[in-house]
Amino acid sequence: MVSASKHLMLRIACLVLLASFLGGCATGRDPRDPLEPFNRGVYQFNETLDKAILKPTAQAYRFVVPQFIRASVSNFFSNINDVVVALNNLLQGKFTAAYSDLGRIAINSTLGLGGLFDVASEAGIEKHNEDFGQTLGYWGIGDGPFVMLPFFGPSTGRDMVGRVADHYADVVTYVDPSSARNQLWGTQIVSRRAELLDASTVLQTAALDPYEFVRDAYLQRRRNLIHDGSPPPDREFMDPPPAPKTTINTPNQPPILGESTGYGGAVLVSGDARTPVLSGIQPAVDTAARPAQRPAKAALPREITASVNAEAVTRTNLQTPEQAKPAPVAAVEKAQPTILVRLWRSLVQLIRI
Repeated sequence: MVSASKHLMLRIACLVLLASFLGGCATGRDPRDPLEPFNRGVYQFNETLDKAILKPTAQAYRFVVPQFIRASVSNFFSNINDVVVALNNLLQGKFTAAYSDLGRIAINSTLGLGGLFDVASEAGIEKHNEDFGQTLGYWGIGDGPFVMLPFFGPSTGRDMVGRVADHYADVVTYVDPSSARNQLWGTQIVSRRAELLDASTVLQTAALDPYEFVRDAYLQRRRNLIHDGSPPPDREFMDPPPAPKTTINTPNQPPILGESTGYGGAVLVSGDARTPVLSGIQPAVDTAARPAQRPAKAALPREITASVNAEAVTRTNLQTPEQAKPAPVAAVEKAQPTILVRLWRSLVQLIRI
């Protein structure tokens, strides 16, 4: 039986390699799913198998077995899976988490009666979710094409390689005899399917396209697990960067000028962008800041200009100091004695009274 399981895993690995090879040649609507027609066929096969065998068995298991026993069975397989989780945390360099996983195994295997009771969670020791596919993603291995596998469901090229590694790290793989190992695997599959009965009902009633819903949910969940709940923003759904602002000078709007560029132009300031404006292309002088220049007068002959300047100098020299003063100043100085006399007379009259 061990050889049969090994042959099955080798066939799965070959299928992954074939899907990876065809992924570069096939085209689909979603670049993550280049084998969509093939994957949809496998999805329909899995759905038929689930409706015929797995789902009725899980419903019967859920109806017959009490809830506390179902919880103990789930805790038992979860405790076994903590071995794989601890190993992958060590491979990712998460030593604190690996130490916590080993503590969970020790507590649940002893105080929890072989893992039937999750005493570690009650004590506040967190349970982690790690596998070898996440370890490959942690070290930068890409997802690869999305692949829907028979019996196993959704996966990717990278995660299928991780499934092979997790198979050999699973404690159940080494249980002997093979009949006991197969019974454990069968019980684990039925228990897991019983936990997903409610989710499958919501999927069938809410999803317009169940295949696309399963594919997108799986890829999103795996991305979230690889980045420990804090994935980087997806470029596909990010808003495009804003286009740089430009200023177009209209006839009614003067240009906005900044510091000089040193090349006979100025810097056009618009937001964060600085665009040099050459004087040959845009006006390099802020006409709004300077007063309007008067039109240039016609130049007089040199002889007339010299005579006019000489006459102005002569008139200035012939003026008396009183005439040289501006008219407002002279008027104030002439009015000063009259004002003093009037003030003195008013003061004398007040004294006499």
